[in-house]
Amino acid sequence: MQDTRTSSVKDSKAPAISRAAAVLRLLGKRGAPMGVQAIARELGLVPSTCLYVLRALVAEELVSFDPDTKRYALDAGVLTLARQWLRRDRFSDLAQPALDRIAREFGLTTLGVQMFGLDRIIVTAMSQSGEAFQLSTQVGSRFPALVSATGRCIAAFGNYSDEDLRPRFETLRWDEAPSWEEWKAQVAEARETGIAVDAGHYISGVTVIAAPVWKSGREEGGKPSHALVAIGIGSAMRGEALPRLKDALLNAARSLSDQMSG
Repeated sequence: MQDTRTSSVKDSKAPAISRAAAVLRLLGKRGAPMGVQAIARELGLVPSTCLYVLRALVAEELVSFDPDTKRYALDAGVLTLARQWLRRDRFSDLAQPALDRIAREFGLTTLGVQMFGLDRIIVTAMSQSGEAFQLSTQVGSRFPALVSATGRCIAAFGNYSDEDLRPRFETLRWDEAPSWEEWKAQVAEARETGIAVDAGHYISGVTVIAAPVWKSGREEGGKPSHALVAIGIGSAMRGEALPRLKDALLNAARSLSDQMSG
């Protein structure tokens, strides 16, 4: 499957902006300095074009350049952009106490994610229980919109047609892929119960639960804007603990929806 970052760069109507964004995302994801050739190869760019983008980002203080190693890394300028976003993002501040509480009570990882239609979801908040073994991701991580339990929430409450959903569903990568019919049944169950579950389809042996959050109020007919997500294995995801976890996540999501739309 073609890398979606490379595809979006090639298909963009504003390629310079798309290339710059792709470089910033790559450097942020890798977390270590990279050379021009490695960046160009990863993103499918011509090295001279990649160098031009990097020099522009250095000039804007978004990327730093080490003349000794000839490598590039994110610079402090990105913090200015991030800080402005964080100041206006009520969701992360409001969600964090609930994420911390559920992670601690059930001994698992919890996430707050923002939904961008059928395009993608981005992790904007996270909490971990402190258990010796725990699953993890990073704030800022991006995933295809319809993947895992969050994807079922998007499909269940987003008022999308099968014609919108199926082509994107067919491109998803799973450890144990459900059939289209199985997935649709799980979406219908999420719509009925208000909460979605992925039991080992996305990552084998891992259960993911997601509850949608509305920024403008569900009663207004809009699509959910965010979701609270719990990820774990073991006893927290089996037996009597699972219904309790679902209730905790669903109640937290409903409370958060009220706060976001109030």
